Amino acid sequence: MPLDALKQRLRRLNLYGLLAHLEEIATEPWLMRVLEIEESERLQRSFKRRLNNARLGTFKPMADFDYDWPKELDRTLLEELFTFAFLEQAANIVIVGPNGLGKSMIAKNLVHQAVLRGYTARFTAASDMLHDLAAQDSSTQLARRLRRYTNPAVLSVDSC
Repeated sequence: MPLDALKQRLRRLNLYGLLAHLEEIATEPWLMRVLEIEESERLQRSFKRRLNNARLGTFKPMADFDYDWPKELDRTLLEELFTFAFLEQAANIVIVGPNGLGKSMIAKNLVHQAVLRGYTARFTAASDMLHDLAAQDSSTQLARRLRRYTNPAVLSVDSC
C-alpha cells in the first residue's frame, strides 16, 4: 500500500502513535492486519450505536407487509422511498392513512434500512418528542435534546 494511503488510513482511525512511527513500521507484516481489525471493529460499533440510537423496538419486516390490504397504496412509490433518494433532495416524507394500515411498520422498516445503509436515523412518537423538548432545564440540555432530533439523516415521527 502506498505510504500516503497508509497515512490517510491511520489519520482516519486516529492512530497517531502508529502514524508518528510509520516509517519504522510500514513494512511490518502485522500492520495491515491491525488496521483491518480496527476498521472492522469500528464499523461494527458504529452500526450498533446507530441501531441503538434509532430506538426502533420490535417491528415486522416489510416481507410481512400485506400489499393487498391498503387498496390505494402505490407500491412503486413505496419501493422508491426505500432507495433513499429523498435524502439527496432534503425532502420530507409524510405517510397518511387510517389506523391499522401499516404506516408505523413502513416507517420503522425505513429507519432500519437507513441504519443498515450507514445513515443515522431515529424513530420516535410525536408525543414522546414533544414531551422531551418541553422539559424545563438548562439551555445546554435543551440544545442536546434538539440535536437528538435534528442530527439524524432520517427522523421518523409517528403519531401513535
